[in-house]
Amino acid sequence: MNLRTLMQAGPARANELFAKLSETSDGAVKTREKLFAELKAELELHTSLEEQHLFPVLRRNPETKDLVADAIRDNKELRAKIAELDGMPKNEPAFAERLSELQKAFRQHARDERKELLPAVQRALSEEQVQGVAEKMEAGLAEAEQARQDEADERRAKARQEREQAEFVARQAELREQEATKAERERANAEQRVRAEARQIADAALTPVTAAARTVNDAARRATAAAESDAGRSQAQVMALTNMFMWPWLRAMQSTPQGGSVAARGVSGMEEVIPLGEEVLEVGKRTENRGTARIRRFVVETPVERQVTLQSEKVVVERRRPVTDQATGEILTEVTVEVVETEEVPTVEKRLRLREEVVVRTERTQRVETVRETVRRDEVDIQQPSRRRNGQHLRPVTTEG
Repeated sequence: MNLRTLMQAGPARANELFAKLSETSDGAVKTREKLFAELKAELELHTSLEEQHLFPVLRRNPETKDLVADAIRDNKELRAKIAELDGMPKNEPAFAERLSELQKAFRQHARDERKELLPAVQRALSEEQVQGVAEKMEAGLAEAEQARQDEADERRAKARQEREQAEFVARQAELREQEATKAERERANAEQRVRAEARQIADAALTPVTAAARTVNDAARRATAAAESDAGRSQAQVMALTNMFMWPWLRAMQSTPQGGSVAARGVSGMEEVIPLGEEVLEVGKRTENRGTARIRRFVVETPVERQVTLQSEKVVVERRRPVTDQATGEILTEVTVEVVETEEVPTVEKRLRLREEVVVRTERTQRVETVRETVRRDEVDIQQPSRRRNGQHLRPVTTEG
């Protein structure tokens, strides 16, 4: 790649970025910031390559050294306009106006290089010098492109890491939600099982009464059928047979909710069992979702100022009277002495470091809570006929089971 192609490649890329920036609106802040960062890097690379590799060669040539001062002045003006735009908010209406001024200045700069600087370089420098400058500038471009590629790879790696971390957090939240749903389902199933077991216990408690009622009814039907088939039997024998079979279940039938109390009678020595039940309070546990904590990481930009001490070296030329008039060196010949003036400029670099870590975890605590509820139970009220003993009546006795 020759020198002309190299020096024209930068303005072409810069003009393309200028056109894209001009098409953006005040609301597209992120797009403007991205495009302006690319434009700034392109312009700084273009000017720095000229100052590092081309201008030192032009200073050593008497025909082109006067052009260097004008080119450096143009570069300073470009940098000043770039710095002004860099510190300006990208959504201000004045941004487009300042950008247009920068574009005009850069076009004039590129036009001067194409019409004045490059032809002077071709006339004053040899092909070897021009090729050497082109090779150095091409190496600088390659190095800058490699640095830009490394930075892009680093940004992609950082974005991929952040995306993977966000996906990991989302997966953890999904797993916790699934565990909570599973636990809720298990609690619901456990509650259903407890209710089913309670119903089975209640049905089992009522089974003897129901079975007793069915047995009494069957015995009564059999006794009636026997009385109808054998007309010779007396009514007393039928009643005795009925009492013999029905007595054990009469009390059970009387305990059913049919209303009214009937005096018990039956064969002496027979027993009946009245089951007395009660409710037992069983306290279980279930886990409820009290909400989801979300921790979001975001980037905050903070202006930072640093002071740096810069040094510059300027050429000082003074004339003085010699100590002696005796010539000690070669005189009356043409001599050219070149002294380079230097000036330090601040450079800004950023590096990433870990400031702190945010640890997200759950902590489990225990507490004791009193559960208050009412339970039911069966009780029995025993009432016996009053008897006179020693002139006193016996009072009814109530026994709790």
